[in-house]
Amino acid sequence: MGDNEFEYVTGQGRSGFPRLLQSFEAASEIQAKRQDSILDRQYGAHARQRLDFFPAKNGAIATLVYFHAGYWQSRDKSTFRFIAPPFNEALFNVALVNYPLCPDATVAQLTDATAESLTPVADLDKVPLILAGHSAGAHLAIELGMRCAKSGPTIAGIAAISGVFDLQPLTSTSLNQNLQMDKASARSASPAFRVLQDQPQAIFAVGGEETEAFLLQTLQMHRAWRSAGNESHHHIVDGADHFTILSSFTDPNQSLHRLVTQLV
Repeated sequence: MGDNEFEYVTGQGRSGFPRLLQSFEAASEIQAKRQDSILDRQYGAHARQRLDFFPAKNGAIATLVYFHAGYWQSRDKSTFRFIAPPFNEALFNVALVNYPLCPDATVAQLTDATAESLTPVADLDKVPLILAGHSAGAHLAIELGMRCAKSGPTIAGIAAISGVFDLQPLTSTSLNQNLQMDKASARSASPAFRVLQDQPQAIFAVGGEETEAFLLQTLQMHRAWRSAGNESHHHIVDGADHFTILSSFTDPNQSLHRLVTQLV
């Protein structure tokens, strides 16, 4: 497995992550008690095709649709409900989307399944959508944004945070026990090789303390987006790692949060 195992798995770990995850979960439990929220609305036939919706309190200018991390094989939207309040304050509705996971589904299949969420989300409030995701969720945000450029709800912009856009290196890591990709299917599932013109504006953000592979993935995707004639912003969050970057994403005093709210 060699260097890719370090670059994509062990090298991204931090001793403080369990404590940070606990804080995310505690804050998310508070949001689950909101009277104005919609929780676990089904948007497809699969048991994990469910979404949460947290409306802005004073009318929304857009809906932020968030896809969680977990390398397409773990995690749940319920852990990330904490992102809603700062975006609600900025007049964004927030939708959090669950999706089928590997190995129950392939990456291609779960991407198709996740795409089914966008029209139901858009129907909840007739405002533009901002697609946002972290790690595997960033990959999904880009994939769905490119699809909607052809047909689908209006996408005002995409915020791809610490994403993997070329999946080929993952085939030589322990992650592939569940992903079950060969080189051909990994390349087919990689948006880095399929960027066309007329795509939504995008932010490609990564923590300055992440591994070289994640820094390079973000830079190369930004370059591919821009080379196709699309608007792209490459943003490195100094001092952030693969997990603390979510604190920057949700902090109104941080530049990443401001960049996202300026997409509409």
